[in-house]
Amino acid sequence: MVEKLTIDHVGHRGDGVSLDAGEAIYVPYALGGETVEVDHVPGNHPDRRKLIAVDVASAERIAPFCPHFGVCGGCAIQHWQEAPYRAWKRNIVVETLAQAGLACEVAPLVDAHGVGRRRVTAHGRFGTHEILKVGFAAASSHDVIPIHRCPILDPALDGALDAAWAIAEPLTQKMTVTKPLDIQVTATENGLDVDVRGSGPLPAALIGALSRVAEQHRLARLTRHGELVLQRLPPTVKMGRAEVTLPPGSFLQATVAGEEALAALVIERIGKAKEIADLFCGVGPFALRLAEKARIAAFDSDAGAIAALQKAARTPGLKPIKAEARDLFRRPLVPQELRDFDAVVFDPPRQGAQAQALKLAAAKVPVVIAVSCNAATFARDARLLIDGGYKIETVVPVDQFKHTPHVELVARFTR
Repeated sequence: MVEKLTIDHVGHRGDGVSLDAGEAIYVPYALGGETVEVDHVPGNHPDRRKLIAVDVASAERIAPFCPHFGVCGGCAIQHWQEAPYRAWKRNIVVETLAQAGLACEVAPLVDAHGVGRRRVTAHGRFGTHEILKVGFAAASSHDVIPIHRCPILDPALDGALDAAWAIAEPLTQKMTVTKPLDIQVTATENGLDVDVRGSGPLPAALIGALSRVAEQHRLARLTRHGELVLQRLPPTVKMGRAEVTLPPGSFLQATVAGEEALAALVIERIGKAKEIADLFCGVGPFALRLAEKARIAAFDSDAGAIAALQKAARTPGLKPIKAEARDLFRRPLVPQELRDFDAVVFDPPRQGAQAQALKLAAAKVPVVIAVSCNAATFARDARLLIDGGYKIETVVPVDQFKHTPHVELVARFTR
């Protein structure tokens, strides 16, 4: 049933929000001030609508730059002018912190998209008539939109989607795939690093076929669930003056510019600390840069990431880095372990670091730098630190997931 709505504003997920019915109705791809025609969304989604047409368009509406926008679910916003988009994204942080009762200044948004995303996960699925589709998930669906080119990717990922198609084809033709394929591709100094998930065990003939694909597409490395299929060259990335060999399928900041922006903000706020703990350190994007001037103790639950950091820590000119595999959700560093540090950096996953924040709040570390990809869990953890006696300084929002509602931030806490 088609109905008309007036859009009041853009919500935190990037959807237009109508208040016509007295309660919020969410319309993807609509902007504030617009009059739109919408239809109901199948299933149990009474507060959501599908955009059919824009009757009265916002003066801020622009043409999206990608032909797949609105069908592919990767980007939520390409149809909004830059200035209001930036204000909206910063305001996500402002409103989230205010709702949590945190009184602090929020700096202007830092654009950290750079030349684009350096890692991507393509999905391989069978569509109707058993036709293979390789691409990205559709908006609000598990369907796959076949894609060969994506304009938000780093040029270093040129060929990534072609390689994903070439990998998916032999896996699906041999019918060894019993569940959907996920093909993670990361751009490295020596070429594309690919990890395939969901393939099931691979017979020798299929491993041979994948090895030929890896050679044809000049992949640096091809792994299956982290197990090596073929390596032509070690997949390495630069972090400061160090070179890191990535573990298979490892986490990496989405853009080079994003990693550099976050690291620069951390280094600027860490001051002259000489003994620093880096919690949830990953492969060391902060630790390896901070080690140019300070001694580092680094902790993460990912043993592969820790091993990669330990190897990179041998780079000449760096001060000592002690890297340890430790689950900080189950075994957070306690105040006694934190007492000798001048500063702590923590950059947890989206769920935040509540257990570790509680221990930090009870410790006496002079400076704590929080990096977060989720304003809501950051606000929860920040409240624990503030209740423990810390003062929060200016929060800096960072936009490396451009065209999406995801925003990162860096904040400094002092005693």
